[in-house]
Formats: sequence, C-alpha cells, structure tokens
Amino acid sequence: MSALLNAPQREAIHYLDGPSLVLAGAGSGKTRVITHKIAWLINECGIGPLNIAAITFTNKAAKEMQERVAHLMGGRSPKGLTVCTFHALGVRIIRQEAVHCGLKPQFSILDAADTVQIVADAAKDADKGIAKQMQWQISSWKNAMITPAEAAQLADNELASAAAAAYAEYERTLRAYQAVDFDDLISLPVQLFENNPEVRERWQHRLRYLLIDEYQDTNRAQYRLLRQLSGERGMFTAVGDDDQAIYAWRGADVENLKLLQQDYPKLKVIKLEQNYRSSRRILEAANTLIANNQKLFEKRLWSEHGPGEQIAVHCCRDADAEAEWVAMKINAHRFEARTAYKDYAILYRGNHQARIIEQALRNAGIPYVISGGQSFFDKAEIRDLISYLRLFQNEDDDLAFIRAITTPRRGIGPATLEALGRYAGERHISLYAAVFEEGLTEHLNGRQLEAVQAFAAFINNLKYRVPREPAGRLLEDLLTATRYEAWLFEHLDSREAESKWRNVRDFVDWLTRKGDEDGKNLIELAQTIALISMLDKDDPDFDGVQLATLHASKGLEFPHVFLIGVEEGLLPHQSSIDEDKVEEERRLMYVGITRAQRTLTISWCERRKAGRDYRPCELSRFIAEMGGDVKLTNRRSNDPLSRDEGRNRAAALLAMLDRGKGS
Repeated sequence: MSALLNAPQREAIHYLDGPSLVLAGAGSGKTRVITHKIAWLINECGIGPLNIAAITFTNKAAKEMQERVAHLMGGRSPKGLTVCTFHALGVRIIRQEAVHCGLKPQFSILDAADTVQIVADAAKDADKGIAKQMQWQISSWKNAMITPAEAAQLADNELASAAAAAYAEYERTLRAYQAVDFDDLISLPVQLFENNPEVRERWQHRLRYLLIDEYQDTNRAQYRLLRQLSGERGMFTAVGDDDQAIYAWRGADVENLKLLQQDYPKLKVIKLEQNYRSSRRILEAANTLIANNQKLFEKRLWSEHGPGEQIAVHCCRDADAEAEWVAMKINAHRFEARTAYKDYAILYRGNHQARIIEQALRNAGIPYVISGGQSFFDKAEIRDLISYLRLFQNEDDDLAFIRAITTPRRGIGPATLEALGRYAGERHISLYAAVFEEGLTEHLNGRQLEAVQAFAAFINNLKYRVPREPAGRLLEDLLTATRYEAWLFEHLDSREAESKWRNVRDFVDWLTRKGDEDGKNLIELAQTIALISMLDKDDPDFDGVQLATLHASKGLEFPHVFLIGVEEGLLPHQSSIDEDKVEEERRLMYVGITRAQRTLTISWCERRKAGRDYRPCELSRFIAEMGGDVKLTNRRSNDPLSRDEGRNRAAALLAMLDRGKGS
C-alpha cells in the first residue's frame, strides 16, 4: 500500500511523536492520508479502533472515509472505530453524559426552523425575517462561546441588542423543552469538559488519537473541543488547507491554524504539495491567484500531469446568453470528446444564478443534478412526520407536540392550544404533561379535553410499542391512523399532494430499511435523523451535469469545469468588497479553479439584470491575478461588436493584463 504514497504523505501517516498539522493542498490526497493513518494506528501501533476518532464536517465525507478504511482493512470497517461529524460526536457525548448536562438521554435536537420560532417567541417579534437574523446572531455567539451576558455587552446595533435580549430567554426555553440546538452539540460538551475534569479525563482516555478533516473550517468552539479531547499530549493529526478557508461567514475561524502553533509549540507541520487532480496550467493559475493573499504557510502545488489546455475566459452579452453558451459548449465538447454529462460541472457564486442555467440545460436536453439544494428533511411533509418521532423520543418537546397535534388537524383549534399552553406555562410543565393533570378540566371544555386526551393516548400507545416492534410497522400504523395521505389530497391540488405523498413514502421506506439494517428502533432512528442533512439519494450512476455553488463544490472534482459569472460585485461579491474581505472571495475562486482536472472555462457578462433594467459589469480582478496564460475571447462572432466597442474592449483587457503583471 505504501508504494502508492509519496514521501510527505508517508511522513504524515507515520508521525506519532506529538501533534501534527498536515497542510493538504487541493487534490493532494488528504483523505488517503487520514484513512491510511487509521489503518497504520490499528495495524502497526496497536491502538484499538475504539480509541480512535476521525472527525469530519459532512456526513458524506464521513461515509466516504468509512468506506475507504473498510477497503484498506480487508473489506470490513474496524468495530468500534468512530468516524463522524463534529456534531455527531457532540450528540454521543451529550447522550452519554446527559445527567451532567442537565438533560435526559432522550433530549430533542431542534433544527433551524424550530429555533427561529423560539427566537421569534422570545423576542415577541412575529417577523420571521428578523427572527432569522437574530437566530443567526445568537448562533454566531454560541459558536464563539459567548454567553448571553457577554453578548449584551458586545451588541453594537439595534438587531444585535434585540438578539442579546432574546438570547437568555431562548436558552431557558430550550432547556424547558429538554432540547438542544445545533450549536449546543459542540458548546455543551465544551462546557462539560471545562467544568468536570473527571468526565473530561474519561473521554480523553476513550479517544486516545484524533484525526480532524478540513481543520481550516473549525470554529472557536470546535477548536476548544479538540483541545479538551486531545489534552496535554496532543495526540492528533489535523488536516487542512488555509487556502480553502471559505466559511468565515458561518463562524469558521482561520485563526485556529495560528492557535495550533501557539498552543502546541512542538506542532509538526507537514506540507502535501503534489496535486493528483489538475493539469499544470490550472495549478499555475491557482497558485498565481492565491499568492495575492497574505499567507500563514507558504506552499505551492505542483503536478506530474501534462501542461493541459489553456484556461478560456469568455465574454457573454448577459446571463441568458451565458447560460445558452455554456449549454451549447457542453453539448459540442461532449460530442467531440466522447465524454459523459457527469464529467462536467457548472459552478457559481450564488444560488440565484442557477435558475437561468437550469432553464438553458433543459432547453438543450441536458440532464443535470443540483448540489446543495433544499434538504429533503426541510420539506414540510417530512417535518410533519418527524414531529411524531420527536414526541416518541421526548414528550416534553412542545414544538413537536404542537405540530403533531395540528397535522392533520383533529378538531383541535388555536383556542384549545392557547388554553392548554396557558395552563402548562402557569404550572411550568410541558403541554403533554399538562394533558394528564386534573386541573386542566377547569381550563378546557369537555369536547376540547376529550380531543387532547385522545391525542396524548394515541402518542402513549405508539410510544409503548416503539421498543417492542419494528420501525416500519409503527410508521405504517401512524400514517393509517392519522389519515395523512387523505389529508394531503383534501388540502392540496392532486399534483402537489402526489409529490408530497411520494416523499413521505420514500422517507418511510428509507427509515424501515435503516431500522432493519442497523437494528434500531424508531426512537434511536429519530436521534440520528436530526444529524443527516440529506437522504442517501446521491446516485453515482446518474449521468448529469453537476450544478453547484462554489461553497458546495469544495471537496469535489470534475474533468471539465465551467465557472460562470466571474465579475466584480459577484465574484468577488460586492458585500466582501465593501467590508474589505476580498481574501476569502479569492479563496473561493481558488476552490473553483482547483475543482477542474483537465479543462477550465470561465465566463462573465457585459451586463446583468437589476430589476427591470440592466447594469453594466466588469471582468473580475481575479482573472488578471491568475497570470497571463489565459485565453480571452469575445462574444460570439454572430453577435458583432461595434468598432468602438471592440477597440475599448481590447484596451481594457490589455490594461488588465498589465495590472496583473505589475501586481
């Protein structure tokens, strides 16, 4: 196996004398290093799989890593090995240490829609847009480990002050629901380990070696969790690339790379600079571009692949023309090169650019798939079903109670819920617990009381059956008893109802299968659902062009890449120009360039729609920063330029290339 590895990769795998940071450039084989290191630790160093954790950022990366480790270990993944996301590890810690966190083991994990609702209630603000911004602000504070009291001191504008005021109430509500949000999955273990040395040492002893993927994407809370788990020994390998740090807006902190050097003076830094993905021309453009950023670590990617084709930069009249041109180029290139549709990717800065591209691809008969679209679990019909699962898991989850009792409606209206809520609030108990109290008879009339008690009995009955029966049977009974299919067709037009019912069937079939395969009951499945962002619906055999935002494209690679809308104000984005944060946009461009294996085609528009009018556009500064080895082409020859336009364009491009040489 080690014959397939280069010298720096081998060094990274075999280094065990303390903490190490592997700076893995794009396409340099970082997953190979992590998976081989796991095999090395188990086979050669005698560390048991139970004592090793590899931590990733996405379920997809964790799944790929598990498969590759299994392949290295003779087809079976080592029993007890932890390969999961930061958040999944957090769930495991909180579940096992629930008593120390003031939670019961069957706590609920609330998603973004639930937390926005709680913030809106806490702030007494019905505007969902404002509540969303406030929830984002609270989330940022939690990621940076800032308490409600500290947030009140830091708030420097009206929105932040309102968010700080709602923050403490938001936290109280979560605990009253016996629930946690996504950020708690990291911050609660951090607080637990900081305040409870005995628990911390138990986990340090359990997880004796850590491997962290995409380290540059960690936020401050995740860094503190890593420090506490690895302790003074610092037995970890962090793998990352400062040139691909593109998540600052989500709380990621590239400063964590600096902190590693400060906190671990004996940190061993190993650079992986050989790229196995791209042609030399593509790498040269990427290196030249990223050299414009201030560097924490110097590295330069190189490749043994040939020089490859020149990067083409094409000018289009507007977004419609750009979309048509890209579709035409893909069809023509595919015909000439005898390639598959899945060999192509179209990458863009913002989701709003996808619609016109989708239209052009459909018109040209080109199949495509979108990466990073709406999560399957965000669909209303799936959230309806999940609300029942959440109640089986934790009957004190008031949000789940309200959604389940009203979907489908059981003759229980807002007045009933309001009276129930008022009584539960006075008694400081959950809505579910309130149903069983004698005192409720004074607040609800006979019909209302009968309806809520029938619902609670229904939940109780199903909950009793959960540990005793397969998940699939319970789900089928749930759908039958609630008449969910009939309810959809009564309330929606038949096409929408059919589509929603198909999603429900997919979800139930998937849970049934997962329950059978993993031997899990419905409550155990419910706790894993909150951590899965998409159903395993990625069909590797589907032959379609991949559409993705630059953020969603990280970690992917394609033989032929089209990078569209490379204009000032779009890439780099105007808000980043205004806030002097162009360096992160440059890293985003770098990520886009380094997705390409053989060809890279860049396009930009002379004008873009702004409302009903058009605004003129300028070619992005990043093109000049890629160096002089790019092929600039005009609009299609059948869309002629006037002589003045042509002369102006040529002068502008020459000036731009001169700027590029001077910088």
